[in-house]
Amino acid sequence: MPSTAARVVLVTGVSRFLGARVANTLQADPRIERVIGVDTVPPTTSLGRTEFVRVDIRTPSIAKVISSAEVDTVVHLNLVTAPSGPRSRVKELNVIGTMQLLAACQRSPDMRKLVVRSSAAVYGSSPMDPAVFAERDEPVEPPTSGYAKDAVEVEGYVRGLQRRRSDLTVSVLRFVNFLGPGVDSPLTRYLRMPVVPTVLGFDPRLQFVHEDDGIEVLRRMTVEDHPGCFNVAGDGVLLLSQALRRAGRSFVPVPAPSFAALGDAGRRFAGMSGFSPELQRLLTYGRVVDTTALVNELAWRPKYGSEAAFADFVSARGLGRTVPMALLDRLTTVLGRE
Repeated sequence: MPSTAARVVLVTGVSRFLGARVANTLQADPRIERVIGVDTVPPTTSLGRTEFVRVDIRTPSIAKVISSAEVDTVVHLNLVTAPSGPRSRVKELNVIGTMQLLAACQRSPDMRKLVVRSSAAVYGSSPMDPAVFAERDEPVEPPTSGYAKDAVEVEGYVRGLQRRRSDLTVSVLRFVNFLGPGVDSPLTRYLRMPVVPTVLGFDPRLQFVHEDDGIEVLRRMTVEDHPGCFNVAGDGVLLLSQALRRAGRSFVPVPAPSFAALGDAGRRFAGMSGFSPELQRLLTYGRVVDTTALVNELAWRPKYGSEAAFADFVSARGLGRTVPMALLDRLTTVLGRE
């Protein structure tokens, strides 16, 4: 349903890829008078008419920004899903930052709508998982660490805000892994490794959402009223082995205890920072979510299915070519020594 609420929109995490793209998309909508982007560091890409404010959402200063600008819509994209420093700092950004932001939203009489980027990682990854997770399903093994646990806590604080401010329209979006020409993440770096370690005996099912479809969902949730919690993914699934073959990657199955150690080899070959516990579990057990609620709510389907999103990523990154045998032999030997 069309909304008249989105007049002054604040976007968090605007110096990152997703935040910058969302801000640029929203500022093109003539119905939105102002778009304010906040982050702790200046953006490296042009934000057009989006007004950048350098502020740490972990501090009370964010309340001043929301109040002084009479912000009525907040799009919270500041969930850090990739290791970017000490774990304690990332948790502060994700959890403490969200708490401060939601407290500011609660106090503001101008606030009408909140859109929150969450993650399908809240479902965890377990050998006992159902074939498909719907929004009402609880994780078999709840996340106990990393950004997945942060996302669970963030959603809990959002529900608390909803109880205190029942007048707000709140949309929570559980995204699977983004893919596309502009996406740089632990998963994309893993997929670009010349020789990719996999967990022996497992071939997980994976889903992806193309960056363009993810931006469109966030835009729709901002300019229209769609309260609720929604899984966001492209149609269909890919087995990890299928994805690696289509990317032209050679892969080496290794026992599960050795898999984490091999992430350190990725640091040398692909600029990775190792495999997080969340990524390890995903690449072992996989995860598939049901997007029926989103499709019905928006009367819309993603332009890219999981296979098409992966194909666009492969094409944009120049993948799909077979690794030369001499390099394969050398890298396999190195990986085997880890």
